[in-house]
Amino acid sequence: MELLVALVLLSLSCWTSLYILLCNVNGSRSYEWNCRLVTLFHGISAVCVTAYIGYVDGPWPFTYPGTKNTPLQISAMVLSLGYFIFDMGWCVYFRTEGAVMLAHHTISILGILCTLWLGESGIEGCAVLFGSEITNPLLQTRWFLKQTGRYGTRLGDFVDVLFVLLFTLMRVFVGGTMLYCELISPRPRFFIKCGGVAMYALSWVFMVDIVRFSIRKSKRWNKQQIDRRELVAANGHEGKKD
Repeated sequence: MELLVALVLLSLSCWTSLYILLCNVNGSRSYEWNCRLVTLFHGISAVCVTAYIGYVDGPWPFTYPGTKNTPLQISAMVLSLGYFIFDMGWCVYFRTEGAVMLAHHTISILGILCTLWLGESGIEGCAVLFGSEITNPLLQTRWFLKQTGRYGTRLGDFVDVLFVLLFTLMRVFVGGTMLYCELISPRPRFFIKCGGVAMYALSWVFMVDIVRFSIRKSKRWNKQQIDRRELVAANGHEGKKD
């Protein structure tokens, strides 16, 4: 256990050092810009590692929940635990996130801590990390596009559509299947199952916000199309052929 604590502290130090380095090298940008770069790097690295664990190293999370943690699973969770502690501290200090996101970070931290402490259910923890982080690069890309004035382009529309589809697929459908397998299996501990229910419930809270955003964006897009057609008609080019 002492070794795990040391590794988590090392992970936290590495993420904090990366953030400080970016602030020094990229000083013209805001603190949030550099923090989101760290978040982007964590999202990509976490997805790559947990994808390898789930699809190559194994075991398959839908079939073998509650099994003993492997060294690679422990490494992935330590890596992400250090990041979540860093990001939680950053969000609380700068007061940039609401209660839902802070709750998400809290459940993630507690879930990883329990999994490391018990020495089991690491494969579910890695599967949850994969499903929750796979949309993160898109979320950060959307923010960077907004900051650089390129969000209102086709690239911005593509990122939004891909984010909504991927979130719905991974967090609602695949996540729901994973939760079902977790609940019916006799191996995982009761509070691990409770953590899975809490994480899935949070996914639905996010999903409600995403549906509202999609409706608003669809209405804006339809209005833009109507305005564009009216402008073309007013300029006398309606039906013009090349």
